[in-house]
Amino acid sequence: MSDPLIIPYAHCAGLNRIPTDRLAEAPRCGRCKSSVLTDSPFDVNQASFASQIKGDLPLLVDVWASWCGPCRSFAPTFAQAAAQLKGRCRLAKLDSEANPQLSTQLGIRSIPSLTLFRNGREIARQSGALPLPQLLAWLAQQGV
Repeated sequence: MSDPLIIPYAHCAGLNRIPTDRLAEAPRCGRCKSSVLTDSPFDVNQASFASQIKGDLPLLVDVWASWCGPCRSFAPTFAQAAAQLKGRCRLAKLDSEANPQLSTQLGIRSIPSLTLFRNGREIARQSGALPLPQLLAWLAQQGV
């Protein structure tokens, strides 16, 4: 058996210890019994952010706003990336208008903005929308 990863579940913030060799088996949350790994982005906000950046599986956060054209056009690409990266990286969306304090705390100066976290720390940042191949290549450079 491989070393377990600590992965927070997006909707109840339950921390789950999952062996890496069992990630492909659709592990369920110990708290709410839902599937821990999703193939679509989930929303984070001021209240849930701190619990979601914890854990061993990287978390990529797309900071966006509804009025932002590039943000809206990037959304399908981000969703495609979530499906391709299931089990390797979790993808979340942060609405900068609904969460201005958190956006300021993160130092967001332009949107869309991508911020990659691992074990509670920011490890990389990318401003602007990227086509899917470049997004996946950028994540690969970060070890995802």
